[in-house]
Amino acid sequence: MRNRIMTTLAALAVAGATLVALPAASSASSTPVPICASAWDPAKGYAGGLVASHNGRNWRAKWWTRGNVPGGPSGIWQDKGVCDNRPGTFVVTEAQFNEMFPNRNPFYTYQGLVTALSAYPAFAGTGSDLVKKQEAAAFLANVAHETIGLVNLYETNTANYPLYCHRPQPYGCPAGINAYYGRGPIMLSWNFNYKSAGDALEIDLLNNPNLVQTEPQVAWMTGIWYWMTASGPGTMTPHRAMVDSRGFGETIRSINGFYECDGRNPWLMQNRVNNYQRITGILGIDPGTNLTC
Repeated sequence: MRNRIMTTLAALAVAGATLVALPAASSASSTPVPICASAWDPAKGYAGGLVASHNGRNWRAKWWTRGNVPGGPSGIWQDKGVCDNRPGTFVVTEAQFNEMFPNRNPFYTYQGLVTALSAYPAFAGTGSDLVKKQEAAAFLANVAHETIGLVNLYETNTANYPLYCHRPQPYGCPAGINAYYGRGPIMLSWNFNYKSAGDALEIDLLNNPNLVQTEPQVAWMTGIWYWMTASGPGTMTPHRAMVDSRGFGETIRSINGFYECDGRNPWLMQNRVNNYQRITGILGIDPGTNLTC
C-alpha cells in the first residue's frame, strides 16, 4: 500500500501526542481578500459549513439549507465578508488546470478548488506573482502524486478502513469505525484528522466524514487545510516552505519526509518533482531551486 501523508500524524497520535491544527495567523492588513466562492444556487442543498458567494460576499451555511438566500431573514448564512470576483483572480486558469489533469475524476472540479480558496486566502495569495504561482504548482504537484493525477477520490483498500478509528480519542468514531479512511486530494484519514480539519474549517467532518467524498469544495478545503497548517515530519508548513523560498523539496519533507526524503524511496520523491516541473512548465514559470529532499 502506498504510504500517505497522514501516516506520520497517526504515529504521533498513537504515541500520545496531541494534534492541533489551526489556521495560519496573519494580520488583517496582510491578508488578501478571499476569492469569491461558487455563486449561491437556490436549487442546491448546502450542508453546514459549506460556502457560497452572493452579492460580492462569501457566506457560510450554519446548518443544512436549500433555497434560503444568503443575507436574508432566515439567519442561516454567516457573512464571511467581501470577496474578489474578478476573472482570473486565482493564479491557475481553468484551461491550465484542465491541461494539468486531463484524466482527472470529474469530482475534482476547478470551481470546487476556487471555492475552497475562501478558507485560506493566503494560499497562493502571498508574495510576488511568481511565488503565488510556485505555491499553487507545488500544492497541485503534491496532490497529483497522492491521487495519481486527481484520479483517486478515496482509498480503495477497504481492509484498512477500521484501522483509522483511533479509539483512545475522547470523541471516538461517531460515524463508525470504518468511516475515516483516506479521501480527497490529500487523502485525509484518521478520526483525529477529520476532527482537526473540521474544527478549523467549521464543518462537522467528525460526524460527516463523507462530505470529503461528496462535496468538491470540502475535499479541496481539507487539502489546503493540511498545506497551510501542518508541518508533518518537516520543520515548517508547505505554505511557509514556498513563500519563504525554501524550495519544493521542503514541501515533500513536510508531507511525507519520513518515507521519501534523505535517500528513502527516491523514486517517490522524484515523482513529485516531475509533477512540479511539469506543472510549472504549464504555468510558464521558473520552478526555483531546492526541488528535492
